[in-house]
Amino acid sequence: MPVLYYVRHGETDFNVEQRLQGRRDTLLNARGREQARDCGALLRDLFERDCRPAQDLDYIASPLQRARETMEIMRSTLGLVPRAFGVDARLLEISYGEWEGLTLPEIEARMPGMLAERERDKWDFAPPGGESYRALTARISEWYASLTRDTVVAAHGGGVRALMALLKLLPKEEATHAQIAQGVVYVFANGTMARYA
Repeated sequence: MPVLYYVRHGETDFNVEQRLQGRRDTLLNARGREQARDCGALLRDLFERDCRPAQDLDYIASPLQRARETMEIMRSTLGLVPRAFGVDARLLEISYGEWEGLTLPEIEARMPGMLAERERDKWDFAPPGGESYRALTARISEWYASLTRDTVVAAHGGGVRALMALLKLLPKEEATHAQIAQGVVYVFANGTMARYA
């Protein structure tokens, strides 16, 4: 399989407020834009280390604006045309349905006991009107199988968790709880994952 350079979008105000974003089309804040620049510099260093011209890879982002802006900033940092990349809806963040825009305490206040139910089986649990990690992983698996070249991705934390489960880097329940940082490049290659920050 091709090498995958996966970047979670930079920070948003929802991240700061610990609100579930899901499909909400939130914007990067100033720190998020700086994280995207840092990831562009990390990619440049990785490509130089491996003697790879940046223009030789494919670039693709989730349709959500926080991911697209992250990709534009990274490409600009790499000296590439900022908006010359693909978009794929299969890279959308996991849908939290009715929970989107809420904090965990707000969810517990509105729907007592549902967070505990989710923790008992995070792989198969779907919030009201939302999506399970099983469904997300099926979507990410279809996208991953379609890759033909080494690729840089700007998308979401849920996608990294899905890839960890899909590639059996972690048991599926552990993958759903993995902390996925911003300002980090996750490199999936040869059945392994490396983290560069």
